[in-house]
Order: sequence, then structure tokens, then C-alpha cells
Amino acid sequence: MSLWEATVLGTVQGLTEFLPVSSSAHLVLLPWALGWPDPGLTFNVVVHLGTLLSLFLYFRGDLTGLARGLVAGAPDGVRLLTALALGTVPGAAAGYFAKGFFEALFARPDWVGVFLLGTALILGVAERAGRRSRSLEALGAYEAVWIGLAQAVAIAPGISRSGSTIAVGLLLGFTREAAARFSFLLAIPIILGAGAHQLLGLRHADAASVAWAPLLLGFVMASAAGYAAIGALLRYLRTRSLYPFALYCALLGMLVVAVTWLG
Repeated sequence: MSLWEATVLGTVQGLTEFLPVSSSAHLVLLPWALGWPDPGLTFNVVVHLGTLLSLFLYFRGDLTGLARGLVAGAPDGVRLLTALALGTVPGAAAGYFAKGFFEALFARPDWVGVFLLGTALILGVAERAGRRSRSLEALGAYEAVWIGLAQAVAIAPGISRSGSTIAVGLLLGFTREAAARFSFLLAIPIILGAGAHQLLGLRHADAASVAWAPLLLGFVMASAAGYAAIGALLRYLRTRSLYPFALYCALLGMLVVAVTWLG
């Protein structure tokens, strides 16, 4: 992998992991469209860890407050931690029991296009039907499980993780910003777990054969782009809708379907 490819793919991963447009779709479609080689599992692990770092950095205040609340036995801290645990279970289970099914989809750009259309649909419906009146303090076990199920479905490339979880949050009546904040916090355990699992699969890799410069560059670009994307999206959602992201996913999905199915 060249340094240019690492820069582009790392930046794209960082941006699209948090913008509701599906990072997995872009990491499948971009090399496919440009004729680049598959970046490989090692690179994918590294750039996902870069986005994980951006989450820790951006939400360091929230995470510190959560830890202090747990130590003090504060009900809000226990409630949020319980919600995060419950929301993580569906995605972890889906990744473990249906790993082969989801991995096969990454080799099918045509299905990525179809799933992008699905992301566009759920974003549009949620924006249209959501009441947007509840704050994050109103989130309990019931809401966490539904949002977690949306995260599980989003393992499929083309279904945006942030988009599907934010959309379900809106359908449950939360404000855009509250839904996005919980979506981002919920990404921490699932990315951490998936990254740890994938790293275990690489433990026997020959370190001498690894191209470290592209990996480091991809990590840095994913972390920087992810940090910027989190802040930008939270500010955007305070006053604006998800419709532009729905339109983007719809147009990209139709283009991919047309190219793959019609030749």
C-alpha cells in the first residue's frame, strides 16, 4: 500500500465512521472504483483503532464523568453504563454468530449499493417521523436494546452504524444531538471489542513483513478525521436535518447498483 492510499483510506474511514454514510461501504467501494488492492485486515484494524482514539479524545470528559459517577454510585452513571452494555450485546452477538455471512458481503459491491439505499430510507423515515423531544437522560434499557439492534444490522457494509443508531434514536423520540451522542458512546465498546478480536487474529503475523509507515499514517489520519467528524456532526445536528445524508446515500447507492447490475 502506498502512503497516498493510506492517507486517503485513513481519512475516509475517520470521516465516514461517524458521518451517517457508512464507513464500511466507502472502504469497499473506494478501492474497487479506483482499482486499488484490498488494504487488508491489518490496515482495517489499525484505522478502526484510530477512530477509537478519536472517540476517547472527544468524549474524555463524558468518560471521566461516567467513571466518577460509577465510583460514587450515582444513578445516572449506572444507568448510562447499563444502557451501553445492553446496546453492545446485539452487535457482539451478530458479529460472533454471523461472522461468515457479513464477511461475504464485503466482496459484493452490488449489495453494498443496495444497503446504502436502505441507509437512505431509514434516515429519511426517521427524520420525517421522529418527535425529537427526549434528552439523553431519558434513555433506558428498552431504548438501548433497540438502538443496539440497529448497530448489529449495521455490520453489513452499506448500512451506516452511526446512521442506523441515530435514526432509531430519533424514532424513539430523542433529539438529534442526544441520539448522536449515545451512538458515538455506543461505538466505543463495539470498536474496542472488534479491534481486540482482530488483533488476536494477527498475533502470529511476521512483524518484519509489515509496512509500518502506511499503517501509522492511516492511524493518524483516521484519528484526526474522526475527531473532526464527531464535532462537526454534533454541531450540525443541533439545528439541521439528516436529509442531506439520506440523499447522498441514495445517490451513491443508485450509482453503485447501476454500475454493478447493468454493467
